[in-house]
Amino acid sequence: MPRPAARISVGDHSVTWIGANFWSRTGGPLMWRSYDGEVVAEELRVLRDHGLNMTRSFFYWPDFMPAPDRVDEELCARFADFLDRHHTLGMTTVPTFLVGHMSGENWDPSWRGGRDLYSDVWMVSRQAWFAKEMAGRFKGHPAVAGWLVSNEMPIYGRRDAPREEVAAWAQLVVDAVRASGAPQPVSLGDGAWGLENSGHDNGFRLRDCAALTDWLGPHVYRMEDDPVRQHYAAAWVCELTGSFQRPVVLEEFGLTSDFASGPHAARYYRQALHNSLLAGATGWIAWNNSDYDTLIDQPPYSHHAFEMHFGLTDSAGVPKPQLREIRRFAEVLERVDFARCVRPDTGTALVVSSYLDTIYPFTRAEDRSYVERTGRQSWIAARLADAPATVVRESDDISEGHRLYLLPSTKQLLSASWYRLEELARGGATVYVSYSPGAHDEQRGPWYAHLDRLFGVRHQLEYGLVNPIEDAEVTLTFTRAFGTLDEGDTLRFRTAGTDSSRVFLPVEADGAEVLATDAHGRPALLLRRTGAGGVVLCTYPLEHMASVTPRVNPEDTVLLYDALAAHAGVRRPVTVEDRRVAVDLLEHDSGRRYVWLVSQSAEELLVKPTVGTGLALTTLDGAPADAVALEPYGVQVLCLTVV
Repeated sequence: MPRPAARISVGDHSVTWIGANFWSRTGGPLMWRSYDGEVVAEELRVLRDHGLNMTRSFFYWPDFMPAPDRVDEELCARFADFLDRHHTLGMTTVPTFLVGHMSGENWDPSWRGGRDLYSDVWMVSRQAWFAKEMAGRFKGHPAVAGWLVSNEMPIYGRRDAPREEVAAWAQLVVDAVRASGAPQPVSLGDGAWGLENSGHDNGFRLRDCAALTDWLGPHVYRMEDDPVRQHYAAAWVCELTGSFQRPVVLEEFGLTSDFASGPHAARYYRQALHNSLLAGATGWIAWNNSDYDTLIDQPPYSHHAFEMHFGLTDSAGVPKPQLREIRRFAEVLERVDFARCVRPDTGTALVVSSYLDTIYPFTRAEDRSYVERTGRQSWIAARLADAPATVVRESDDISEGHRLYLLPSTKQLLSASWYRLEELARGGATVYVSYSPGAHDEQRGPWYAHLDRLFGVRHQLEYGLVNPIEDAEVTLTFTRAFGTLDEGDTLRFRTAGTDSSRVFLPVEADGAEVLATDAHGRPALLLRRTGAGGVVLCTYPLEHMASVTPRVNPEDTVLLYDALAAHAGVRRPVTVEDRRVAVDLLEHDSGRRYVWLVSQSAEELLVKPTVGTGLALTTLDGAPADAVALEPYGVQVLCLTVV
């Protein structure tokens, strides 16, 4: 079952955006005051020569709209020249209208007067007027590829704005753009930070945005305590965002050279680009094109010094390692003809509880962020097990058609969902659930509709109490063979969590088979067979413990998921035994298949992939690839052929 990645369409053609957010080094956000077309052309030429085909550009709102009913004609003329220079170089741009927030500072038009951006009718009308005016002026220019309403409006507006106000504001401004007659696609520029991705409600709902816009655009600058989680940070957000059936453009990502050395910056870019591609992104716009060392006295750089050094080039226009990494990425996309590729479904589904994206009565915000964090850890483990998972949101119903359903460290699902999972198991799927009572002590325990019957156990819980894990390490020793694991194999997990979450579920088997026991001989992994499939219960919150442990990945949940995938019959035509290497595929519409090997090792690796019967791996040039060398945190793309 393919997972086609939705793609941006401009006119009659789908496009793959590889670009940079653009402020000229001559002025940063104030570039339009000191606009130098020749410098801009030079900056664009460097980007184009490194494989970039577009930019995201910005109408700095205080300058472009000096009065409520007027735009600055001179700056519009400069922007027209900016567009011309893109067109001359064969590039396009996506202008952004409401640029009041930028790089650590908010700027208002002088006439705003403190009016609310979402609920003040006059203020909303002025924003809509500006968007319609600018779109109407430039809609016919061949360099305009799309439109963005704002730049990170949740930071510029209110962080806790009501959903209804935000949705109405977005509807009015997007409608204004379209009323201008502009044919290009449009999105919001909000960053995709809302409830469905983060568990935090800032008023921007992805479900609402998806209904209004032509693409969704995550902005990702996460800081982690684990290198592997860092490498998958942007990809995970893209995967979550893609569940709303809109093209996903990684609209902002990157790093400041003040926070990472050149080689480490290149590594981060390499991982973010390839992993987000494999997570469904079909466009990438780095932050940003240039450094700004000459602007030390200009806000925001005067007070956010690190913001000066996010560039793909330095302040003299010299390419930095991350720009060279983008060029290599663009070359790979061209080699595989990415525009005609889709992601094949492995048959693995990660079920994301609706308690992430729905505010139910008398529940806590911590429950929502808990779902996101444990889900991300599980998703990473599945990728390292060479069984990359599709996100299935409980809010959209739990769809059939998957071989393996993962429910990591789960406390809460809707009552009907537990019965749905049992139905899927009877139909032939394997449903895996690891226990968790949550991370706080309010209604602490499993919110499962029929725990004992579902898992074939008798739980031994005591009301109001938990069963603390007293060992520094949890061990699961297999009492029988299961999937890729043999009898006697032992998996080890570092214990972590709060007093409420660092616990296990005491059970006795009552119809289930005990697959593995803990260090004290208690059932730790059980399988209840039902119909053509089965339900697997882990009595320990493995994914939660890993999710709160620094520098833990890759860890032994990868080996457990590998065994689950084998047991469930998940489609894996290529695997690599080394759990530091993730394997994924893209399928070309001609039938060709391309295999990505992505290393999460700080050391160089030589791996020998295992391929299915009648298949072989070659390089993109056609040479046999029985053994593959991977540089530290490296990526190799191969062809999977039939022999």
